[in-house]
Amino acid sequence: MRFTPTPLAGAFLIDIDPVQDERGLFARTVCEEQFARHGLLGRFVQQSVSWNPHAGTLRGLHFQLAPDAEIKLVRVTRGAIFDAIVDLRPGSATYGKAFHTELSAADRRQLYIPAGMAHGFQSLQADTEVLYQMSTPFEPASARGLRWDDPALAIPWPGCAHRILSERDRALPLLHDCLPPNP
Repeated sequence: MRFTPTPLAGAFLIDIDPVQDERGLFARTVCEEQFARHGLLGRFVQQSVSWNPHAGTLRGLHFQLAPDAEIKLVRVTRGAIFDAIVDLRPGSATYGKAFHTELSAADRRQLYIPAGMAHGFQSLQADTEVLYQMSTPFEPASARGLRWDDPALAIPWPGCAHRILSERDRALPLLHDCLPPNP
């Protein structure tokens, strides 16, 4: 695996190193030892999948409060997404900053998201499936979110003919309304 740091400390793009032959390919997507060499947790206790039948489906930006803040490893198993994260860690040099990338089943790239970051994505193709691995179980009482289109975050979400959001995500607060300024 190849680990590429993003501009947000602790967040990495992870590319697999597939071994290919006439049968197809085989590749490691998680190796606790390799993750540890980069200072990352490589043990996950929960996996979830998100299936999005329509292009333009937007989920997020979601996070969990401490002590239930979760590390996430995200990859696309079918289709493609525009993926965005926001640093919400108090004291971080990149607090309130966002990073975005495209993930697809074709490139098999993964995004490692540290605890204390919000995460969201928009499906770029119909029939897109996203696999999440998390370091802690989902705790509904700790679940929070930010508005996907918060002007302060300046995330350049792709345009689409029909964006699909849940009512919950439409009602999420702006960053400055839900979190204190960075100390």
